[in-house]
Amino acid sequence: MIILVDTTVWIDFFAARSLQHVAILEDLIEYREDICTCGIILTEVLQGIRKDTEFKKTRDLFKTLICFPMPYTVFLRSAEIYRKLRKKGITIRKPLDCMIASTAIENDIPLLHNDKDFQPIEKYCGLKVLSANEKR
Repeated sequence: MIILVDTTVWIDFFAARSLQHVAILEDLIEYREDICTCGIILTEVLQGIRKDTEFKKTRDLFKTLICFPMPYTVFLRSAEIYRKLRKKGITIRKPLDCMIASTAIENDIPLLHNDKDFQPIEKYCGLKVLSANEKR
């Protein structure tokens, strides 16, 4: 299984929080599933790290992940997602989440997240998400 793991999950994982989405990520790692990322997630995770040693360690970890490119079509779909939801009266708080969701949709892979902004994208725009029931 290939799975895109959102920034929210990585933050909780590195903080060693005992949460369901962290347990799912830990299972994915243990069972050597294909965990992937994209440029936005990489940037969001790395920019929040204060210590140089932790930055280097995390950067090296992310080098081992599949990194999906973000071509023109991802950005176009991202704008379409945002506009579609706005027409429904839903405003995505962080437009970068539309780009992350678009990456998952473009590559037809599920997203593991802990962010309510992805819920309407799943409901109205075809985003697949990995839930606790689907792990393993």
